[in-house]
Amino acid sequence: MERAIALAAQNARSGAGGPFGAVIVRRGRLLAEGVNSVTHTNDPTAHAEIVAIREACRKSGHFELTDCELYTSCEPCPMCLGAIYWARLGRIYYACDRADAAAAGFDDSFIYDEIGFPLGGRSIPARQLLRRQGQAAFRAWAETPDKIPY
Repeated sequence: MERAIALAAQNARSGAGGPFGAVIVRRGRLLAEGVNSVTHTNDPTAHAEIVAIREACRKSGHFELTDCELYTSCEPCPMCLGAIYWARLGRIYYACDRADAAAAGFDDSFIYDEIGFPLGGRSIPARQLLRRQGQAAFRAWAETPDKIPY
């Protein structure tokens, strides 16, 4: 956890991104680390946890991190939490919580609220198009014998 916090502080001081850092540990050994680089890379998905997950998966050669733990300087946002679940990390440890982040200008409460609304009631309109045609990709997936399930 101390490394994640140090990365967050260093990143904030350097001006390269937001005050967030994360590390992924496997069996007591550092596997990967990441810092927030959203503004530096113009990538809104470049949160510290996502960067660390990408690096850990690259190093491990697998998209699942079930035997790993994530240490992050702040409670993961909804996007990062989704990635954590998709990567199947074994455990999450965090220092600051979402209220601390909001007090520092990183308020994700509107996203938590939006998730609970039906699609038609969200602030960004969503409309389904070409569902039947889109289902062809799922049929192709179901019919592929040598797929790697996830």
